[in-house]
Amino acid sequence: MEITQHNEERKGYFKATTGGEEAGLMTYTWAGSTKFIIDHTEVNPAFKGQGVGKQLVMKAVTYARENQLKIMPLCTFAKSVFDKNPDIADVLF
Repeated sequence: MEITQHNEERKGYFKATTGGEEAGLMTYTWAGSTKFIIDHTEVNPAFKGQGVGKQLVMKAVTYARENQLKIMPLCTFAKSVFDKNPDIADVLF
C-alpha cells in the first residue's frame, strides 16, 4: 500500500492506494503554520478491516514529527486512534 500526501496552502490530504485503486483518504485543514486539523477519514468499503485508516493517521503523525507540527484530530476515527495509542500523543495539540 502506498500513502501519498497532497498539501495545499489551506488544506491537504493523505491518500492510500493499492494496485491503482484508492483504499482510503484522510483530509486535513491547516490551523496556522504549526498545526493541522484532521477533519475526515474514509476507507473504501473493499478495504475495510485492513488497517487503512490507522495507516493514514500514522502517516500524518510521521509527517507532524518530521516537521515539528501538532495535530488536532477532530475526525472521530482519528481521535480514536490517538486515544488507543498514547505513544503518539507527542504530536497532539
